[in-house]
Amino acid sequence: MNESTQKKPALETVEPIGKRVLIRKDEDKKKTKSGIHLPDKIEIPTLTGRIVSVSAEVGNDPNYPIHQYDRVLFNPKEAIPVDFEGDNRLFVVPVENVVAVFRKAE
Repeated sequence: MNESTQKKPALETVEPIGKRVLIRKDEDKKKTKSGIHLPDKIEIPTLTGRIVSVSAEVGNDPNYPIHQYDRVLFNPKEAIPVDFEGDNRLFVVPVENVVAVFRKAE
């Protein structure tokens, strides 16, 4: 075997730059709270997701208490979809569009 066949392909990652975070959007809801199933063409847009990664600028700024794996509520208006996975649930979002972080009371 030569050296090129022994190397594993490098994993590709997405790292947000500037005041941005990478969010994996939660699944769209197919059922209302009262239990009514919605047709496939009608979905309630989900505005929640998990932080996959934060840019260095956001991570080093104490004004943004956002960390990897936090569940957040975000405004998708300026979210940029990342064509990285088949399900296309990854979005680069300006940190200003993260409007809330879900925390468990201790």
